[in-house]
Amino acid sequence: MRSVGVEEELLIVDADSGEPVALAGAVLAAAHRSAEAEAEGDGADHRDDGPDFEKELQREQLEFATRPVTRMDDLADEIVRWRGESARHAATVGAVVAAVATSPLPASPTLSKGERYQWLGEHFGLTAQEQLTGGCHVHVSVESDEEGVAVLDRIRPWLPVLLAMSANSPFWQGEDSGYASYRSRVWNRWPSAGPVDAFGSADRYHEQVRAMVGTGVLRDEGMIYFDARLSATYPTVEIRVADVCLEASTPVLLAALVRGLVETASREWQEGTPPARVPTSLLRLASWRSGRSGLDGPLIHPETMRAASPETVVQALYHHVEQALKDQGDAERVRAGIAHLLERGTGARIQRELLRTEGSLAATVAACASITADGRPGS
Repeated sequence: MRSVGVEEELLIVDADSGEPVALAGAVLAAAHRSAEAEAEGDGADHRDDGPDFEKELQREQLEFATRPVTRMDDLADEIVRWRGESARHAATVGAVVAAVATSPLPASPTLSKGERYQWLGEHFGLTAQEQLTGGCHVHVSVESDEEGVAVLDRIRPWLPVLLAMSANSPFWQGEDSGYASYRSRVWNRWPSAGPVDAFGSADRYHEQVRAMVGTGVLRDEGMIYFDARLSATYPTVEIRVADVCLEASTPVLLAALVRGLVETASREWQEGTPPARVPTSLLRLASWRSGRSGLDGPLIHPETMRAASPETVVQALYHHVEQALKDQGDAERVRAGIAHLLERGTGARIQRELLRTEGSLAATVAACASITADGRPGS
């Protein structure tokens, strides 16, 4: 069975005001001290027991990556545990973490230290300086680059559905953006971001990556910000289209669907079924629609490229990967997860409801931080 791993980018905010704070270095130091103390306490080597905590572009962010697992129950446990650990480490410096994909409150981000981040700031100006967004990246194992590219070519039309399901960034600089995922709009300011054409082979994929880096616009292959790409570090395809999700159950749902997409696409490739010939221009429109609507308005159906209800589109995704989900033992979990998501709504809907009930963006952030820390569903 294919392994799955998830990376989540969390927002670090002041525990009282809810405003983003540039404390990533202090939080990472707290995590390092905690790991050292645990190792000294029992004499064991815990390097492979926990998540890979990392700094991000901005000092107001913290990223963690789960271990690769094959069971979705294990992935769920990992995400809940390491969200809780992130919150624990942040608390040592008077902060909390919130799984929101943009800051509800006004923010003036601070670029992380280091040559790479300074290069990005100098070359991309406001695009880099304002880029305080949190994504959810799902890695699924593949046997080879050739299989990976075959998968990338075949999942293209379905990626906007994942964006709609994950939408969790309605606010920007203290205002309602009118979008369910405004992160997706901000993220697509990068020149290498978004949907791409089908490649046809691993050789053509790598040729295009080399050509893009060769222009000098991108610093390196790490700046290949396609909605889905071959990982430069692991033997995986990396689906990067989603917002970081408010409720811990949602990234597990996404991971199960992504693994189903990868497996379905691989089977199609092995059977000789060609990719759907959907122009990238239409995929850009579908992504915009998903970012605007989330699950609270029309979406673009991946098979017809026409407007349809979110319920119809999400069920189409389920039916597309249903056999793979059954074979992997994930079908019941995914059915229940979809039903919950359609009824409860995305993080964007929950954030807007919290604003109405709590009365302020600061209280909204506090409620989101509480949901992040303890893994409970939004109420």
